[in-house]
Amino acid sequence: MTRVPKTPPTPVPVADTGYPARLYAGTSGWAYPTWKPAFYPAGTPAKRFLEFYATQLSSVEVNYTFRALPSAKILEDWLAATPPHFRFSFKSPQRITHFKRLRNCVDDVAQFIATLEPVHQAGKLGLLLFQLPPNFKADAECLSAFLFAPSLRTPSAPQIAFEFRHESWFSEEIYAILRQHNAALCIAESDELLTPEIHTAAGHTCYRLRRSSGYSEVELDAFAKRFAAIAQERDVYVYFKHEDEPTGALNATAFLRHFQAESGRS
Repeated sequence: MTRVPKTPPTPVPVADTGYPARLYAGTSGWAYPTWKPAFYPAGTPAKRFLEFYATQLSSVEVNYTFRALPSAKILEDWLAATPPHFRFSFKSPQRITHFKRLRNCVDDVAQFIATLEPVHQAGKLGLLLFQLPPNFKADAECLSAFLFAPSLRTPSAPQIAFEFRHESWFSEEIYAILRQHNAALCIAESDELLTPEIHTAAGHTCYRLRRSSGYSEVELDAFAKRFAAIAQERDVYVYFKHEDEPTGALNATAFLRHFQAESGRS
């Protein structure tokens, strides 16, 4: 088990680091009171969590959108709490990935993207993650048809990634479809499954690092070296696991420190 320190580290604020613009890292969520005091300072009120989070990390994957679309006021508050370089990525609604399983979703996808337009206009939109359920086996025809949705094919369409959680999806046929539509294969690591490291989108890629025990300093330094090279060619989004313990947030801040050191040497 990765040890969590009892007091917060003192990471360099993201705004002052000079990270390459193509690297965005954080966790999958931020609203965790149990991250005090190891990540959030003890006296930080919940309404200031995102503001503090954005001084330490450069992106967040929003899981809120899996169950409900945010209101304009919620998005306004999130945007106001974060600096210009910050990026929000969003998990696709379960209606698309779990209920309809990518079929007959043209209107749902259009609504999802339209809801996030304020984030796009603010220049803070990262990628959209379509995470499929573990019992959804590969269906090349279904995936291809889904990716022809008009709202995914406009010049201003957001970057997208797919996290497949059944091994049948890991094939050259599926990778070819993703490449055709400039969709990234989300490279996910969990205790149960490891996605092959295949980069299918020309301009972006996505990592979800979900090992329950967290990662050591040696492993985080190795990630920094690998991702520094990849960030020379495409946008790199890196999200550590979110849970009640702050291990993922602490891993993310340590990763960014290693990344800064690696970028300083390059």
